[in-house]
Amino acid sequence: MNMTWRLHRLPSASPAKAFAARVVAILLALVFAGLVLAATGANPLELASEVIDSSLGSSFGLQDLGVLLIPLILTGLSVAVGQQIGVWNIGAEGQFYAGAFGAAVVGLFVPGPPVVILPLMFLGGLIGGAVWILVPTLARAYAGVNELITTLLLNFVAVLLVFYVSTSAWRDRTANSATARLSAEIPELWGSIHWGFPVAILAAIIVAGLLAFSRWGYEVRLVGSNPAAAHYAGIPARRHLITVMLLSGAIAGLAGMLEIAGTVHRLQGGISNNYGYLGIMVAVLARNSAIGVIFSAALMAFILNSGIILQTQGLTTSAVLAITGLILFLTAIGDELAHYHIARDKA
Repeated sequence: MNMTWRLHRLPSASPAKAFAARVVAILLALVFAGLVLAATGANPLELASEVIDSSLGSSFGLQDLGVLLIPLILTGLSVAVGQQIGVWNIGAEGQFYAGAFGAAVVGLFVPGPPVVILPLMFLGGLIGGAVWILVPTLARAYAGVNELITTLLLNFVAVLLVFYVSTSAWRDRTANSATARLSAEIPELWGSIHWGFPVAILAAIIVAGLLAFSRWGYEVRLVGSNPAAAHYAGIPARRHLITVMLLSGAIAGLAGMLEIAGTVHRLQGGISNNYGYLGIMVAVLARNSAIGVIFSAALMAFILNSGIILQTQGLTTSAVLAITGLILFLTAIGDELAHYHIARDKA
C-alpha cells in the first residue's frame, strides 16, 4: 500500500492552532531580530529586558500602552467591519482626521458645560467619520467604483484640511501650529488613560454582538461571503453595503474624537500617528474578528511602544521599523500556515 502526503488548506483554523502559530511566529521574529542586533554589537537580552520592564513593569509603561490601544482598537474595528461585507476601507486615516475635525468644531465653537459638550463632540466625531466615507460609499453602491482608490485618496484631503485649519484659520496664537485647547475633555481613568479606553472595548463588543446575534449581522455576513445566495434570498445587499460602510467610517471618526478629546486636547496636524493605516494591519492580524481586534491591537500597541523604547536605547528608526515589520510579517505568515495541515492519502 502506497502512502502519499499532501498539504490541505482548511477554510478556518482552530483557535488553539491559530494561537500557537502566532506565538511561534512572534518568537521566531524575536530570535531573528536578536541575531541581527547581536551582529551589530548590541546586547539583545538587555534590550529585551528593558522593553519588558519599561512597557509592562511600570504604571507609566502600561499607561502608554493604553493610550496607544484606544485608537488602534477603533481603527482596526473600522477596517474589520467593512471586511464583513467584502469592502476594504483604506480610508480610516482620513475618517480619523474627519472625526477629530467634527469633534473640534463642537469643542471650539459650541458654548456649554462639559456634560453637554462631550456628548456633542462624540456625535460630531461619529458624523465626521461617516460623512468622510459617504462619497466612496455611494460611488461603490451605485456606480461600482472601487472603494480602495476613493477611500485612500480622501485620506490626503482630510490630513491637509486639518493641517490648514490648525495652522491658519483656527490657529491659537499661543500654540505652535495648533488650535486653542478644547472646552471639554474626557476625564482620566488611570493616569494618562482616559474613559475612551472602556468605550473602545465596548464598541468592539457591541459590534461583535451585532454581527453574531442580530439579523442584520447575519445578512451582512451572508452578503460578504456569498453574494449570489444573498441575492437569491432577497437580502438588500446595497442597503447593507451602505450601512456597513457608514458604520466603518463612523467608528474611525470616533477614534479621532477620542484622541483629540482625551489625549491631544487640540486639533493639530499629525494627531493620527498613522493609526488609520495601522488599523489595516490590526484587522488583518485579527482576521477581521471584532473581538480579535482587541488582542491584535494590544500586540500592535506593544510593538509600537517597544519601538519607542528601543530608539531611546540608541537604535536607529530604520532598525526599529525593520524589527517591527519582521514581527508583523512572520505573524501574518503564521496565521496563514495555521490553515494548513498535512493529509495522508492511501493509494
